[in-house]
Amino acid sequence: MKRIEAFVRPHRLSKVVHALHDLPHFSGFTLLEATGQGHGRGAGGHNAGDEDCLLLHDCRVLVVVCEDAEADAVAETIARAAHTGNKGDGIISISEVTRVLRVRDAKAKSGGQP
Repeated sequence: MKRIEAFVRPHRLSKVVHALHDLPHFSGFTLLEATGQGHGRGAGGHNAGDEDCLLLHDCRVLVVVCEDAEADAVAETIARAAHTGNKGDGIISISEVTRVLRVRDAKAKSGGQP
């Protein structure tokens, strides 16, 4: 199984969610509100801050846990829907999940096994 974390701009969230719901086997997501600061890379990008001025930006973090075979499609769908072409569009990370325990019935799933 895979865990996908996608940091996206709040104004792109609706488009991302609609695109995910269009996937044939979408498993759902968790949404977190966050603030942060990137490295300021990109055209004209830099983060200037001092003790009196800390520039933080709002973002949303979507967390998706899915089967290995679905991970690329989920990540690519998020990237397409979140893309504006401007700096600060966000990042997506994909990591391995070795075990999942469903709280409702205490049944475990291991590494992509149903």
